[in-house]
Amino acid sequence: MAEDSKSRSLEDTPTWAVAVVCFVLVVISIFIEHAIHVLGKWLKKRNKPALYEALEKVKAELMLMGFISLLLTVLQGPISNICIPKSIADTWHPCAKNTEAKKFSGSSGRKLLEFSDDTTTIPRRSLASKYDKCVDKGKVAFVSSYGIHQLHIFIFVLAVCHILYCIITYALGRSKMRKWKAWENETKTIEYQYYNDPERFRFARDTSFGRRHLNFWSQSTLSLWIVCFFRQFFGSVTKVDYLTLRHGFIMAHLAPGNETKFDFQKYIKRSLDDDFKVVVGITPTIWFIAVMFLLAYTHGWYSYLWLPFIPLIIILMVGTKLQVIITKMGLRIQDRGDVVKGAPVVQPGDDLFWFGRPRFLLFLIHLVLFTNAFQLAFFFWSTYEFSIKSCYHENLEDIIIRVAMGVIIQVLCSYVTLPLYALVTQID
Repeated sequence: MAEDSKSRSLEDTPTWAVAVVCFVLVVISIFIEHAIHVLGKWLKKRNKPALYEALEKVKAELMLMGFISLLLTVLQGPISNICIPKSIADTWHPCAKNTEAKKFSGSSGRKLLEFSDDTTTIPRRSLASKYDKCVDKGKVAFVSSYGIHQLHIFIFVLAVCHILYCIITYALGRSKMRKWKAWENETKTIEYQYYNDPERFRFARDTSFGRRHLNFWSQSTLSLWIVCFFRQFFGSVTKVDYLTLRHGFIMAHLAPGNETKFDFQKYIKRSLDDDFKVVVGITPTIWFIAVMFLLAYTHGWYSYLWLPFIPLIIILMVGTKLQVIITKMGLRIQDRGDVVKGAPVVQPGDDLFWFGRPRFLLFLIHLVLFTNAFQLAFFFWSTYEFSIKSCYHENLEDIIIRVAMGVIIQVLCSYVTLPLYALVTQID
């Protein structure tokens, strides 16, 4: 009787109930659309074209996810009517068969109905068709109607996580750059101008930048990468690095005499906006990688022991590479001669980056941010749909690793690596 109540059609539902649901959904949609419109006007008024483009990309991604959800709704019947042999349907499950039976045999009717494949004894849930064609053929539906409904919920959770990740990423990046404002103000002081007198000669290794980077460890590739690996955790951008990279940029792009007039920190903030505009989008390549991540949640693959660490390894490699690039720019100063006049002038180049493409590092940062959001979205969705004690989280270490890695990667990527990337790449 309860199942009949859940599966009744609109012709058996009061019109006022349908009208109320539609009214609430329309009001919520109009409110969100108006809020996005107001935010866009505010960004235009504040002369932030990069952030406005980022907002447009977020709108496009939301529309894409909405279109995917719409397709799932329209194709729900045809997809659930695709029949496959039981032998194939029994492969690559996220949970072991015996685990499912143990965990849900004593649970509520909702759990039994969600996980049961035996449609001859237990009717499907509300979104399932009343008649399963595959049962008569001795086969199983490719994806059940209720499974498609759960995909709807996952897409919604993914959209919410993606938006929250974008906001957190930008907030942490700008927070890191606010600390650079004091260093920028220092360049306008008499002490800074005296210390960086263009008529002053010094050995390159005696400058602050030289003492930080021109050491015995910088002569060996192995020791260079080891030191740079740990540097990203302890002051990824120091004052001496910031001031030296600032001076290199001004010498390369501005006329002499503009050292104290140019606000380099403000310029880097605009560069962060441009980079942020890229990382909020989702390219087809990243969508494909996200689908591959779904395959990894197969029982027996122990994905919680290795999958969350892939984004961590990538972002640590990117951060290390950026530190290595700064040191190699210092080595180039020494290669031009032991004596420098005034402040050391760094000379960047695309050859310092992997494949000679600085934007490849931004792609990796973009990939890490989305896959991290994707994994946390999957964790929240599986917890909501199947509870924290489901077979998706049968190991305590699974929960700890996924949540801890999600937080660590987000902070490391947004607060450390992305601002460092904006600084290093803009001096070219």
